[in-house]
Amino acid sequence: MVITPWMSNYTGLSDFTLVGLFSQAKHPALLAVVIFVVFLMALTGNTLLVLLIVSDTHLHTPMYFFISQLSLMDMMYISVTVPKMLMDQVLGSHTISAAACGMQMFLYLTLGGSEFFLLAAMSYDRYVAICHPLRYPVLMNRRVCLLLTSVCWFLGSLDGFIFAPVTMTFPFCGSREIHHFFCEVPAVTKLSCSDTWLSETLMYLCCVLMLLIPVTVISSSYSSILLTVLRMNSAEGRKKAFATCSSHMTVVILFFGAAIYNYMLPASFHTPEKDMVVSVFYTILTPLLNPLIYSLRNKNVTEAMKKYLCVRSLSKETVK
Repeated sequence: MVITPWMSNYTGLSDFTLVGLFSQAKHPALLAVVIFVVFLMALTGNTLLVLLIVSDTHLHTPMYFFISQLSLMDMMYISVTVPKMLMDQVLGSHTISAAACGMQMFLYLTLGGSEFFLLAAMSYDRYVAICHPLRYPVLMNRRVCLLLTSVCWFLGSLDGFIFAPVTMTFPFCGSREIHHFFCEVPAVTKLSCSDTWLSETLMYLCCVLMLLIPVTVISSSYSSILLTVLRMNSAEGRKKAFATCSSHMTVVILFFGAAIYNYMLPASFHTPEKDMVVSVFYTILTPLLNPLIYSLRNKNVTEAMKKYLCVRSLSKETVK
């Protein structure tokens, strides 16, 4: 693990304690097993989706390139929080050092922010494909796709580089119990004994900006798509366009809805229990649902899966 300069000042501080999901559960062992199974399913589903996209030449298109990037982000996103949470439950230790807490905070902010912008890039890709099909190969060539993806990662990392250091430099004079299952910014900020009004205001404005830009791109793209689809003469064309876009919109609603609750609603709407439930949804369940949404509802992916399974079964028979 790379320790950045802003973390090095905190190596001598007391550890934080994560008072997470299992302390609230009636059957913590059963809950741990369920989360472990969900974690394995999410990793398997996203890994398989990436492998299918990489190995099948029919899936070497901008849309599937962005889906593979989304799966990579989801694999990293769920791996930032769940392994630590499960290990703490198994070992009976719920402490986390200031450096590890800061790194965890930086990673989930970076990945979450990157996913916001990636979903916007995916909506733009669908807009070009449906509204400007003849210019699609030029407007969405490999160089453009790589540039868009790089911008998404860069903007997400800015979020991490800004708020993780600021949050971890607050003085923590009292309790160091984080009422969450990972080091989320609002939960850690509550422990500070200093005035955090300015930081919370800046975070709110940043979240508004980070949500407003992708939401504007997504809304504009899908408004144009809807108008174009309604003008289509082919019923099959309309059906295919709606099927493709509905999968993406499902993911957008799931991810953005949880983010708006966590970072934009007033404090009166929040309780530690509600915050943890919402966080479970977007840090654990969303990475599980994304590959299911994009695979089960996508004909090309299901055909690639069948082809992959057939090749695997034939290779096994050849070995025998």
